[in-house]
Amino acid sequence: MESVTPGAPPLAGVRVIELGQLIAGPFCGQLLADFGADVIKVEQPGDGDPMRRWGHASKGKSLSWSVIARNKRCVTADLHTDDGREFVTALAGQADVLVENFRPGTLERFGLGPATLSELNPRLIVVRVSGFGQTGPYASRAGYGSIGEAMGGLRYLVGEPDRPPSRMGVSLGDMLAGMNAAMGVLLALRARQRDGTGQQIDVSIYESVLSMTEALVADHAIAGVRRERSGSVLPGVAPSNVYPTSDGEFILVAANQDTVFRRLATAMGRPELGASDEFGTHTARGARQAELDALIGDWTGGMTVAGALAVLDDHGVPAGRVYTAADMLVDPHFIARCSLVEVEDDDLGPIPMQAVAPRLSATPGAVRWAGAGLGAHDAAVRAELGTPAAPTG
Repeated sequence: MESVTPGAPPLAGVRVIELGQLIAGPFCGQLLADFGADVIKVEQPGDGDPMRRWGHASKGKSLSWSVIARNKRCVTADLHTDDGREFVTALAGQADVLVENFRPGTLERFGLGPATLSELNPRLIVVRVSGFGQTGPYASRAGYGSIGEAMGGLRYLVGEPDRPPSRMGVSLGDMLAGMNAAMGVLLALRARQRDGTGQQIDVSIYESVLSMTEALVADHAIAGVRRERSGSVLPGVAPSNVYPTSDGEFILVAANQDTVFRRLATAMGRPELGASDEFGTHTARGARQAELDALIGDWTGGMTVAGALAVLDDHGVPAGRVYTAADMLVDPHFIARCSLVEVEDDDLGPIPMQAVAPRLSATPGAVRWAGAGLGAHDAAVRAELGTPAAPTG
């Protein structure tokens, strides 16, 4: 790590080599880059990371790439060649962290395994993100985020009870693995301050998903309860659901705590519900969940979403609209907190995207540039290393 000035982003001076592609490894790189790490993304010459062609595009540019590759310096290296391997070896020799999400064993086949690189640079932290982890009988299997979501227990729970398992509209498993990888980097950097050496971080997608499933396994093993798909509700937790409004929208109301439900009952003009045997307690409401949801839906259905929100807010009941991207772009709270930022792109102009989270008061992160072109920083990075340009033939 280089010395940095006070007030600089918290990861300024940390150099990260990103060998991953698509989402899980690169999302780890995005999070680290957002907080000031010098993330050097290494791609295969020619087509580069497939993420450059995924998602929606404008003027031939992937907007997903603009986000996940933001703040990174993009270089190319063909790991099938001596020059490519020597370039990555030189990078790793000066780096603090290397992130990869290849199938286990791939780095070793290139002669770039952690044992080799750590001998060259004992302070190097190697982050390995994969579907099933680096060990175990499934380690060598190909594993995308969706497979990890299924194995980790999430897919079974998502959707309507009378339909097959569904999915979220984002690559949740990959991103959870990326977040775990980033957290692992911070922990390993802290440990390195103490003992001066790096280590390996083994992140699997399925375990990253598993880690957020609350008491799913204990419920089954101890209480004999198997959680099932339940649509927009959690069984026994009421009211906490989406309800219709007169203007065709939906409002989410979460009033399952006893005191909050009494406030909701007052807002509905039915204060007696809050003290009734049928709805006055958490357990009673859970047992009559469908009946209670119907009562609330009838009430919200007589108001616009704005009208319902105003009444609920006045009574201190947690409620909100179900936002789309269009809502976020004009919402006054998003605007006041700068939850979205505009990042200038040479071809596309300003691109709105999510701001850096979390917010640090003294050393905040920032989005400095959108995803760069393939090999955009080849010359600069090779010059820093003192290595010649890659062969072009």
